[in-house]
Amino acid sequence: MSQKLIKKYLQDFLEHLEIEKNRSEKTIQNYDFYLNRFVGWLGDKKPEAITGEKMRKFRLWLNRLVDVHGDPLKKNTQNYHLIALRSFLKYLAKRDVDTLAPEKIELMKMPDREVSFLEGGDLDRLLEAPFKNINNKSLEKNEKKASNTVLIAFRDKAILELLFSAGLRVSELSKLKIQNINLKKEEFTILGKGGKSRVVFLSEQSKYWLKKYLEARKDMNPYMFISHDKRSGNSKTVKVKGKRVEVDDRPITPRSVQRMVQKYARAAGITKPVTPHTLRHSYATDLLQNGADIRSVQTMLGHSSITTTQLYTHITDRGLKNIYKKFHGKKRGEG
Repeated sequence: MSQKLIKKYLQDFLEHLEIEKNRSEKTIQNYDFYLNRFVGWLGDKKPEAITGEKMRKFRLWLNRLVDVHGDPLKKNTQNYHLIALRSFLKYLAKRDVDTLAPEKIELMKMPDREVSFLEGGDLDRLLEAPFKNINNKSLEKNEKKASNTVLIAFRDKAILELLFSAGLRVSELSKLKIQNINLKKEEFTILGKGGKSRVVFLSEQSKYWLKKYLEARKDMNPYMFISHDKRSGNSKTVKVKGKRVEVDDRPITPRSVQRMVQKYARAAGITKPVTPHTLRHSYATDLLQNGADIRSVQTMLGHSSITTTQLYTHITDRGLKNIYKKFHGKKRGEG
């Protein structure tokens, strides 16, 4: 029989995630929140108090819980609680603590996710949108010393091309530093979700526009993509070679990138919702349409599970349909 209460084991578990599992700070914070919500509901008891019947009642409570806006918790949010609990119970099982078996917790059935992506004319118009209202003369005039408008256009074009070229998550893109990217090598390592690293590759277009953007910048900010809005309030004064200069050392925010993508989608006349993740979907879709195998795409996207990558099987299904049309029923009606 276990002697400690759940909260004590919970603290040990969170430290285990940090040290042995090397989970990100954000992941640990989320697990802390979900598990403490469960303990708040159950009470700080011994682990053997976690039973199948208690779990049934907790799931019912979760399903009836409403957020600050009065809306019920989304099914995937409810599943996050259950995933955290299952992981905690696995940890207790490894320590031979008497409690509910982790496999007794079943996740809620989720509807199949639809993957939204761009292709053809929509994709081309989005990628060209940053220069839609900037004429060639303005670009030539500002090639050496870019105006703020042209500088932002260079930045936004580089962002769009990189999102499509490398399939980055918006959080990964916003944290990129200039030193992280080797334009000559045309590839670089990104630290992605869960602290996992992977190699991503640059297309000729993304490489070209990253170079143009860097050449146009005159600041000392170490980040690859930054805000060029002087009203942002992010700058500070430092001494460089005896002179006091304004330095902004923060990256562009993920929210700013999201707004930028949405703005250009509207300018491109795209009616469906478009986010930075739409370009990540478009990246994976493009790879599969051109013959990449799903395992390779899994690696390039940084998915820990092939199940996540299989969201894109609608692309491979198209290929199966073409094979079906080409080879099925050819001899019927002959002779």
